[in-house]
Amino acid sequence: MINNFIRFILKKLGIMLITVLSISFCVFFIITLPPGDFLTTYIGQMTAAGVSVSQDVIKQLTVTYGLDQPFLVQYWRWISKILFHGDFGYSFTLSMSVGTVIKAYIWPTLTLSLFTMAITYLIAIPIGIYSSVHQYSVGDYLFTSIGFIGMAVPNFLLAIVFMFIAFKLTGDTMLGFYSAGMENSPWSFVKFLDLAKHCIIPTLVIGLMNTCSLMRQMRGQMLDELGKNYVLAARAKGMKAKAIRMKYCVRASLNPIVASIGWSLVNIFTGTTIVAIVLNLPSMGRVMYDALMDQDMYLAGSWLFLMAIITVIGTFISDILLAWLDPRTRQEYLMG
Repeated sequence: MINNFIRFILKKLGIMLITVLSISFCVFFIITLPPGDFLTTYIGQMTAAGVSVSQDVIKQLTVTYGLDQPFLVQYWRWISKILFHGDFGYSFTLSMSVGTVIKAYIWPTLTLSLFTMAITYLIAIPIGIYSSVHQYSVGDYLFTSIGFIGMAVPNFLLAIVFMFIAFKLTGDTMLGFYSAGMENSPWSFVKFLDLAKHCIIPTLVIGLMNTCSLMRQMRGQMLDELGKNYVLAARAKGMKAKAIRMKYCVRASLNPIVASIGWSLVNIFTGTTIVAIVLNLPSMGRVMYDALMDQDMYLAGSWLFLMAIITVIGTFISDILLAWLDPRTRQEYLMG
């Protein structure tokens, strides 16, 4: 069994590697599709600012960054530096290496996203179970209404509403991750509380839509399972309804929820972009938006590549959890 499980893991890792490399090629192809490049944008900005750029400088920069090379050569230079040297290239927009930009913004973005995802699952799954067990009750109608509203209202509008409410209650709009003067202060419990306070609105805004969607999905799955014949058979044998729900129905209903972990994490990542702009959050989503607007190909490509890796890792985790959760899926590595 252990050998089969190891083969299952190695097989998934091989598929992950092929998938990541294929996605990296697609990402680099897409970011080079628009006419011009980041050097063209950079020269345009310099010209608009009244600074002339000589042809010698343009030629030197073109050769330095390989923009005069064919597409495949440019792609290989980019991906080989990432794989073998951990070098993601240089950001013309921010005038620093892409690796430095990622290190500065990845942890706030990742922390916010993982915290939001945890809150989403911890809230949505119990509510979905409650709504299915108490179908058509007052609580079910209440949560269903909240779910529809949460899925219908845009995130940026919720951000503005919550900012207004926060300002009316506290006199602070809760912009950014820290209050004025706290960002560069030494780490302390007071700073932690300030960070936690400022994370409330982003967590609510980003997580609400995903929570509502997941809640509706869990409710539908549970209702489907509760109506199946094995539930009736278990009840006929005298098994308690609560034990049937928790031992069989909930476990079966979690399969599609677990399978969606990979893309749910990325949805939260990408969902932070507009919210980050509205709430002035120093997250990677805002930097990514600026990189795309300025055709900063190395920064944009590297971040899209990292999101692809996160998606693949999330899918891998989903596969492992499904193998543990569902005996049918488990046969894939037991018989492999």
